[in-house]
This record gives sequence, C-alpha cells and structure tokens, in this order.
Amino acid sequence: MAEVIKNADEFQTKVLDAQGPVLVDFFATWCGPCRMVAPVIDEIATEKAGQVSVYKVDIDATPDLAFKYQVSSVPTLIVFENGAIKNQTLGAQPKQNILAML
Repeated sequence: MAEVIKNADEFQTKVLDAQGPVLVDFFATWCGPCRMVAPVIDEIATEKAGQVSVYKVDIDATPDLAFKYQVSSVPTLIVFENGAIKNQTLGAQPKQNILAML
C-alpha cells in the first residue's frame, strides 16, 4: 500500500533523496478518478516493492507541494528519479500505462 506523504520535509527525504524510481500520486479525497486509480497504485506499490517506491500526496493537505510541481488537476502521477522528474501523466490511467512510466 502506498504511504501518504504529509509535508515537504518528508517529500524531500522519501522522494527527492531516494535512490531509484519513485512514483508519486498527487490526489484529493473528493476526486472520483483518484479513487478509481488508488487500488492500482496500491497494487503497483505491493508488486514493485524493493524496485520502485510509491507514495501519495494529498493536494488539499499539502498545497505547497501541489503548487511546486504545478499540479492543477488530479490525479497527477509523477515519476521521480534521482530527485528529478522522469515522467508525468494526468488523469486516471490503466495499470499498464502507469507501469510503462516507470
């Protein structure tokens, strides 16, 4: 299951300072498409454990992160590698598309 990041310091440590790819799901609790993709994100977190880190960021709880990464619509999925954005997509995506981003 993907862990929810609660602040910018945690984001720095778990995402930007991480070794290897990190998938971040920027979401909102009120977002229907976010709820649709959530089980897929959790599946990927479980299946790719040890290969890819997977986290979620609630844009309402951490608007500073949403602003910094220009997240204006949710869900926005961003893959980071070595602190830089490697790939990004907007909207609910099928599992195979998310895996292809990695």
